[in-house]
Amino acid sequence: MKHSHTRIWIHLIWCTKNRERCIFDNTALRIHNHLLQKAKSLNLPFEKLNIQPEHIHALINLPANKKLSKFTQNIKGESSNWINSKNLMKGHFSWQRGYGAFSVSASQYDIVKKYIGKQKEHHRKVSFKEEYQVWQEKYGVIGE
Repeated sequence: MKHSHTRIWIHLIWCTKNRERCIFDNTALRIHNHLLQKAKSLNLPFEKLNIQPEHIHALINLPANKKLSKFTQNIKGESSNWINSKNLMKGHFSWQRGYGAFSVSASQYDIVKKYIGKQKEHHRKVSFKEEYQVWQEKYGVIGE
Protein backbone atom coordinates (compact mmCIF):
# COMPACT_ATOMS: atom_id res chain seq x y z
CA MET A 1 0.00 0.00 0.00
CA LYS A 2 1.40 3.34 -0.98
CA HIS A 3 -0.34 5.31 1.80
CA SER A 4 -1.73 4.46 5.21
CA HIS A 5 -5.47 4.76 5.66
CA THR A 6 -7.08 4.57 9.08
CA ARG A 7 -10.50 5.18 10.52
CA ILE A 8 -10.38 4.60 14.25
CA TRP A 9 -13.66 5.70 15.80
CA ILE A 10 -13.55 6.13 19.57
CA HIS A 11 -16.49 6.77 21.90
CA LEU A 12 -14.96 8.80 24.71
CA ILE A 13 -16.68 9.41 28.06
CA TRP A 14 -15.49 11.35 31.09
CA CYS A 15 -17.14 12.65 34.27
CA THR A 16 -17.06 15.58 36.63
CA LYS A 17 -15.26 14.95 39.90
CA ASN A 18 -17.38 12.67 42.11
CA ARG A 19 -19.91 12.65 39.25
CA GLU A 20 -21.29 15.89 40.64
CA ARG A 21 -24.21 17.22 38.60
CA CYS A 22 -22.92 20.74 38.01
CA ILE A 23 -22.92 21.49 34.26
CA PHE A 24 -26.20 23.10 33.20
CA ASP A 25 -27.72 25.45 30.62
CA ASN A 26 -25.51 28.36 29.54
CA THR A 27 -22.48 26.90 31.31
CA ALA A 28 -22.89 23.66 29.37
CA LEU A 29 -23.14 25.61 26.12
CA ARG A 30 -19.99 27.60 26.90
CA ILE A 31 -18.08 24.42 27.80
CA HIS A 32 -19.41 22.69 24.68
CA ASN A 33 -18.20 25.51 22.43
CA HIS A 34 -14.85 25.66 24.19
CA LEU A 35 -14.29 21.91 23.85
CA LEU A 36 -15.15 22.05 20.15
CA GLN A 37 -12.59 24.82 19.62
CA LYS A 38 -9.92 23.11 21.72
CA ALA A 39 -10.29 19.75 19.94
CA LYS A 40 -10.12 21.49 16.58
CA SER A 41 -6.92 23.30 17.66
CA LEU A 42 -5.45 19.88 18.55
CA ASN A 43 -6.29 18.71 15.01
CA LEU A 44 -8.72 16.16 16.37
CA PRO A 45 -12.20 17.66 16.04
CA PHE A 46 -15.13 15.95 17.69
CA GLU A 47 -17.49 14.13 15.34
CA LYS A 48 -20.16 14.42 18.04
CA LEU A 49 -20.10 15.95 21.51
CA ASN A 50 -22.77 15.97 24.20
CA ILE A 51 -22.50 17.46 27.66
CA GLN A 52 -24.66 16.22 30.48
CA PRO A 53 -24.71 17.62 34.04
CA GLU A 54 -22.15 15.07 35.29
CA HIS A 55 -20.53 13.56 32.23
CA ILE A 56 -19.51 14.07 28.62
CA HIS A 57 -19.82 11.82 25.60
CA ALA A 58 -17.69 12.43 22.54
CA LEU A 59 -17.02 10.64 19.28
CA ILE A 60 -13.64 11.12 17.65
CA ASN A 61 -11.77 9.75 14.67
CA LEU A 62 -8.37 9.06 16.19
CA PRO A 63 -5.56 9.48 13.64
CA ALA A 64 -2.89 6.78 13.69
CA ASN A 65 -0.26 9.34 14.70
CA LYS A 66 -2.19 10.57 17.78
CA LYS A 67 -2.23 9.07 21.25
CA LEU A 68 -5.66 8.80 22.86
CA SER A 69 -4.27 9.31 26.37
CA LYS A 70 -2.44 12.49 25.32
CA PHE A 71 -5.53 13.93 23.60
CA THR A 72 -7.76 13.12 26.58
CA GLN A 73 -5.24 14.56 29.05
CA ASN A 74 -5.01 17.75 26.97
CA ILE A 75 -8.74 18.21 26.50
CA LYS A 76 -9.64 17.49 30.12
CA GLY A 77 -6.75 19.41 31.70
CA GLU A 78 -7.05 22.49 29.54
CA SER A 79 -10.84 22.63 29.82
CA SER A 80 -10.85 22.37 33.63
CA ASN A 81 -8.29 25.20 33.77
CA TRP A 82 -10.44 27.24 31.39
CA ILE A 83 -13.63 26.57 33.40
CA ASN A 84 -11.87 27.74 36.57
CA SER A 85 -10.30 30.80 34.91
CA LYS A 86 -13.75 31.89 33.69
CA ASN A 87 -15.34 31.19 37.12
CA LEU A 88 -18.06 29.13 35.47
CA MET A 89 -18.62 27.07 38.62
CA LYS A 90 -18.95 27.86 42.30
CA GLY A 91 -15.71 26.74 43.87
CA HIS A 92 -12.98 24.76 42.18
CA PHE A 93 -13.97 22.58 39.21
CA SER A 94 -12.23 19.42 38.08
CA TRP A 95 -12.90 16.33 36.04
CA GLN A 96 -12.80 12.90 37.64
CA ARG A 97 -9.60 10.96 37.09
CA GLY A 98 -9.67 8.63 34.13
CA TYR A 99 -12.08 8.17 31.27
CA GLY A 100 -13.79 5.51 29.20
CA ALA A 101 -12.77 4.97 25.58
CA PHE A 102 -14.37 2.36 23.36
CA SER A 103 -13.78 1.47 19.74
CA VAL A 104 -16.72 1.89 17.39
CA SER A 105 -16.98 -0.19 14.24
CA ALA A 106 -17.93 1.58 11.03
CA SER A 107 -21.24 -0.31 11.02
CA GLN A 108 -22.11 1.19 14.43
CA TYR A 109 -20.92 4.75 13.72
CA ASP A 110 -24.38 6.22 12.99
CA ILE A 111 -25.94 4.41 15.95
CA VAL A 112 -23.30 5.69 18.39
CA LYS A 113 -23.47 9.21 16.95
CA LYS A 114 -27.26 9.22 17.41
CA TYR A 115 -26.92 7.76 20.93
CA ILE A 116 -24.51 10.55 21.89
CA GLY A 117 -26.82 13.18 20.45
CA LYS A 118 -29.83 11.90 22.41
CA GLN A 119 -28.25 11.76 25.87
CA LYS A 120 -30.75 14.14 27.46
CA GLU A 121 -33.69 12.00 26.38
CA HIS A 122 -31.84 8.79 27.23
CA HIS A 123 -31.12 9.89 30.81
CA ARG A 124 -34.77 10.74 31.43
CA LYS A 125 -35.32 6.96 31.37
CA VAL A 126 -32.03 5.66 32.79
CA SER A 127 -29.82 7.54 35.23
CA PHE A 128 -26.12 7.82 34.50
CA LYS A 129 -25.39 5.79 37.64
CA GLU A 130 -27.70 2.96 36.51
CA GLU A 131 -26.26 3.01 33.02
CA TYR A 132 -22.72 2.98 34.37
CA GLN A 133 -23.42 -0.13 36.47
CA VAL A 134 -24.88 -1.98 33.47
CA TRP A 135 -21.96 -0.83 31.33
CA GLN A 136 -19.40 -2.12 33.87
CA GLU A 137 -20.99 -5.57 33.82
CA LYS A 138 -21.45 -5.64 30.05
CA TYR A 139 -17.84 -4.71 29.30
CA GLY A 140 -16.29 -6.59 32.21
CA VAL A 141 -14.62 -3.62 33.87
CA ILE A 142 -15.93 -4.12 37.40
CA GLY A 143 -13.19 -3.47 39.92
CA GLU A 144 -10.81 -1.88 37.42
